[in-house]
Amino acid sequence: MASVRQTAGGRHFHLQTKLIIVILFIFARRNIMDPYRVLLADDEEEIRAGISRKIDWASLGFELVGEAENGEVALELAEQLHPDVVLTDIKMPFMDGLELCRRLRQSLPAAKLVVFSGFDDFEYARQAVSMGVSEYILKPINAPELTAVLEKLRDQLDQQRMERRDMETLRRRYDESLPTLRELFYTRLLDGSLPADQIAARAARYEITLGPGPWTVALAYAGNSLEEEAARDELLLLSIRAFLEKYFSLDGCSARAVLYGDMVALLVQLENARSLYPLLRELDRLSLLSQSYLGLPLTAGVGQPCSKPEDLHYSAEGARAALDYRVLGGGSRIIYIGDLEPQSAAPLSFEEEDQRVLTSAIKLGTPEQVKTVVRSLIDRLQQAGLSSSRCDLFLLELTACLVRLARAGGIAVEDVFGANFTGVVPIAAFSSLDELCQWLEAHCLKLHDMLGRRRLDSTGQLIERAKAYIADHYTDAQLSVDSLCSHLHLSPTYFSTLFKREVGMSFIAYVTQVRMERASQLLQDTDEKTYRIAEQTGYTDPNYFSYVFKRHFGISPSKFRAGQGRTN
Repeated sequence: MASVRQTAGGRHFHLQTKLIIVILFIFARRNIMDPYRVLLADDEEEIRAGISRKIDWASLGFELVGEAENGEVALELAEQLHPDVVLTDIKMPFMDGLELCRRLRQSLPAAKLVVFSGFDDFEYARQAVSMGVSEYILKPINAPELTAVLEKLRDQLDQQRMERRDMETLRRRYDESLPTLRELFYTRLLDGSLPADQIAARAARYEITLGPGPWTVALAYAGNSLEEEAARDELLLLSIRAFLEKYFSLDGCSARAVLYGDMVALLVQLENARSLYPLLRELDRLSLLSQSYLGLPLTAGVGQPCSKPEDLHYSAEGARAALDYRVLGGGSRIIYIGDLEPQSAAPLSFEEEDQRVLTSAIKLGTPEQVKTVVRSLIDRLQQAGLSSSRCDLFLLELTACLVRLARAGGIAVEDVFGANFTGVVPIAAFSSLDELCQWLEAHCLKLHDMLGRRRLDSTGQLIERAKAYIADHYTDAQLSVDSLCSHLHLSPTYFSTLFKREVGMSFIAYVTQVRMERASQLLQDTDEKTYRIAEQTGYTDPNYFSYVFKRHFGISPSKFRAGQGRTN
């Protein structure tokens, strides 16, 4: 008897073990493969409820994420939820199933579309197929038939998901390798850190064509407002690079724009030596054009032409030096170093490394580290035995660095140096180098303190600009994420995610809220007809306006107005 009980117990243990393994397998699969999202659209609530109840969504690998009673609501939900599968009836108010499929094919081209209808009509089926509908099911809907369709779609989606992941992996590897290596190549070329005997081989490896000279470098940035936020710099740099790559046009010349520190470097292969001044005129044209496209003028320094790519770093040094000569706060300019120092080949006393060290100390260092850097610069100035004019140039370059740093941090120059600051600090203004050192220490420490206290939230600023744009354009029926993002120069996908995270609702939901608040105000404060109020709040269809209003407030516009003691 004991042996029988032991055997039965063993069988029970074995069954438990198998059950646990199955459960763990299913759990693991569900974690590895997220369920596919399904949106259901049908104007009959009973049919929606039946489908929702009779289909075992989880076991099929699906999740019913939304239901809609008409095509308009379904389209709005689809834009918010991004379903993988849309199940829709043909006949629905406001927007039928075929029109919904047509619109979804544009906004969600990867989604699987399944339509069902009570009409065994070949024309419906033909139109559905022409719109890329995956399946066509006749009513009344049979649960086993719909289950079989979902299984088929799941297999297709699984295959697409695997293919998409493979492609994404390949694309990610490509994006993370070749473009990055190209950018690094150009940066090292401009820095002069790439050995000359390796340049040709590296260029060929990265599929870069470097033709014969002459070559020159222009260093560009955009902006003339001292109120710019430091956090916007990266967005501005990307915008400048894209702008230059798209609109630079000079016959016989080619150019490549790359990010280079806090600026954009334009590497230009000139047709010949006579092409230099046409290049300067082209940059002048781009400076004016950037005012229209970026809302900011373009400023650029241009270095001396060189005959070989390995000498581009000399041209880059000259371009940076040219920028240091610009009139501070005086608007946009294209400055050619040859017009300033046509005979000069001597290196500048205030080098790029000096700028980096000073900038780092002011932005990230301690007050003592700031003092140490300033004292080392003054000590070097003293030991060099420079003439008065060379000392003035040294101070001009140093103060220009401080001004750039202040502007990048969104700090007005006059707040750092005083209202009468002109950008020029002559050595004769000081009685000794010690006095000069104290002056520089005081202003560097002041800038250090102001940057440390200033914490601007660029994301918050962006959201406020978006809200302001919506407030100005909510009456436009064509207002969309795309039109807003075109204005902000942002990706619609990135903006939508950012907006929902910061505001707590989707773009469409927010626009609807703004329109409904305005509509309710007009209903309370004016005697305007409902259709006029619909037009004033961005709705071309008064019936749809009333539908949205009732859904938002739980009451029709006429009843809402009546509740305020008015008549429609």
